[in-house]
Amino acid sequence: MRHLITFLATGCCIGKVPFAPGTAGTIVGVLLYLLLEPLSHFMYAVTVIAFIFMASWVATRAQDILSEQDPQEVVIDEVAGFLVTMAFHRSDIWMLLGGFVIFRVFDIVKPFPIRWIERRFLSGWGIVLDDVAAGVYANIALWFFGLALPKG
Repeated sequence: MRHLITFLATGCCIGKVPFAPGTAGTIVGVLLYLLLEPLSHFMYAVTVIAFIFMASWVATRAQDILSEQDPQEVVIDEVAGFLVTMAFHRSDIWMLLGGFVIFRVFDIVKPFPIRWIERRFLSGWGIVLDDVAAGVYANIALWFFGLALPKG
């Protein structure tokens, strides 16, 4: 079970890359988004909510296994955040690139209340919910920036 949890928490081991594991984890989010994108809006939302719960549980267990608070190689939170970023948006290359960049900016900068969420919840919920909050900000920003992005 430890290996499965570590595998999932690290985004199929991509979180173990030595440089920018969060960015690498977001790429896993892009791939998962492309698999989920054909779902109806309702099924997409249900799946993402279920994924957030699962990711929080996995992140909590991974923290225990790795004996570290918010381990850098745990990137399942970036996957969840990107899925929130892209919720209910069109899925062309420009929106994917825009969503990727905007999500990474919000995840790195952590405007209020993202950093507060990260500090308030010490379990996997804190690991995941700060990225979900960054995803909500990115989703909203994408509605505005998406109007300026070309379609196609």
